[in-house]
Amino acid sequence: MRHQVQAEPDPEWLLRPDVARGLTAVAAAGLVYDLVVLPHQLPACAEAAAAHPELTFVLDHLGKPGIAAGELSPWTAGLRALAALPNTTAKLSGLVTEADWDAWTTADLRPYTEEALELYGPDRLMFGSDWPVCRLAASYETVLETARELTRHLAPTERAAVFSTTALRVYGLDGLLPTPRPAAG
Repeated sequence: MRHQVQAEPDPEWLLRPDVARGLTAVAAAGLVYDLVVLPHQLPACAEAAAAHPELTFVLDHLGKPGIAAGELSPWTAGLRALAALPNTTAKLSGLVTEADWDAWTTADLRPYTEEALELYGPDRLMFGSDWPVCRLAASYETVLETARELTRHLAPTERAAVFSTTALRVYGLDGLLPTPRPAAG
């Protein structure tokens, strides 16, 4: 479930009583709530996640940091507060559209990816393409290759977490995959 909270004029929209009732219903249904927010809304995200420990929250697009302007703060503080809560995860997605669409580089995205990896770790961070929106700034293939480059330093099991197992676990899809068969031999 998700709502385009980024479009809400009230930065504390997630803290409204009617929204809190909705978040409780999402949790009761066993679903996950994706946060599509802007950096100034991260404090309310942390407060909502703290108030609903039974609900898993996924921060989409790392909270849309101001990459084009090179802004790390106050995004970093908001991300740190949200990542401190065990019921939160984040998506390594949508970064190319937060950068300069025509001139971004992998190096432009690296500080944001590194911060997210440090705060969430691979077991709470998952790749997302943001397709088709990513096409404003890059092809799907370029987005995927960039994410691979940004995570190249991780161990194979950590990369597997970012590119598959974290998302499978968080969204409850891990039980849908067939069990691997032992090799014949």
